[in-house]
Amino acid sequence: MIYKTPKRNTPIATLIKNYVNKKSGKVAESRKEIQRRFEHLDWKDQKKILIASLDSCKSDRQWAYSKLYNHWDKSFEEKVRKLWDELHEPMCAWPIIRFFPISYVKENMTSFTGERDFYFISLRLAEDPNYIIDKSKLRTVDYLAVLYYSGRTLSDDDAIDMLFEIVHDLCISGFSIYETHMDYDESLFDLSKHLSINRAKNYLFRMDHYKAVDLFDEWNRKVRNNIRDSHEYAVLKEWGFPRYDLFEQGILIVRKYAYTALDNKYKHPSDMIVTEMFSLADLIFRQPPEDVPSRITNDMLPSDPSFLEKIKQTNVEVKKLVDDFELELFDGDVPF
Repeated sequence: MIYKTPKRNTPIATLIKNYVNKKSGKVAESRKEIQRRFEHLDWKDQKKILIASLDSCKSDRQWAYSKLYNHWDKSFEEKVRKLWDELHEPMCAWPIIRFFPISYVKENMTSFTGERDFYFISLRLAEDPNYIIDKSKLRTVDYLAVLYYSGRTLSDDDAIDMLFEIVHDLCISGFSIYETHMDYDESLFDLSKHLSINRAKNYLFRMDHYKAVDLFDEWNRKVRNNIRDSHEYAVLKEWGFPRYDLFEQGILIVRKYAYTALDNKYKHPSDMIVTEMFSLADLIFRQPPEDVPSRITNDMLPSDPSFLEKIKQTNVEVKKLVDDFELELFDGDVPF
């Protein structure tokens, strides 16, 4: 048997040379290989690559900006400053905010207009104990993060208020599965599984605000109990929604009962959308839609013709299997 000789790695110096030489005909393949190996190279080679990338096209500069955040060296400052002055590319602001002198960051604050820039600006400037953090420009959980990382603190009352401000915003704006640690089970009704609340509680716990954390946990338990005792919860269990629909309807229930349980001082006159949400919840859970199947009961045998139809309605995977193999009812009997 004839074995092929394995491909040898091209020396990194050759790759860099071919990447920098735009007439080499090997720019693209050299770039790909350089970026693949980058994290495992010596610092002197990483530095050459970053400088070359900053001198290259936009996509290569963007890649370099992302690497500068974890591979910063003061020697990059002049080149990055020049790029920022000429191009004002959003990703270029990341290493500037993180590593440039505080005086430069302050001077250019109005130029950093990215959605998350002010959070990182606040983290940096809060190193100065005289810097006043503008809470109105930050999400509540980000404000708590800045306080924690800058070694600042707040009163117990403010800590409590901030947790329930987050709850209020979630009730009004809603949220999705992608913002939670929740699963398609009873954790669906636990607001502390939401990422924002989970992060806020973590920061407050580290800042020794145990009173706020304990008070929230007690309130959250009451909300969960109210949900489990509710008409909507009973109907949700009875209807047997597919899993994703179950989650969407469950969020509606959580928002309703969490908002109802909030102290009046956390409710705003502009919360009219909640009234509409309550009406929607009442409509959904008082009048079951025609396309929501009844649950499969324990006394229903697999040989029961209605069993096949109901399991198709409640399980997408089974429906696909039945359809693919054309396992339909034949003369009123199940095909198995």
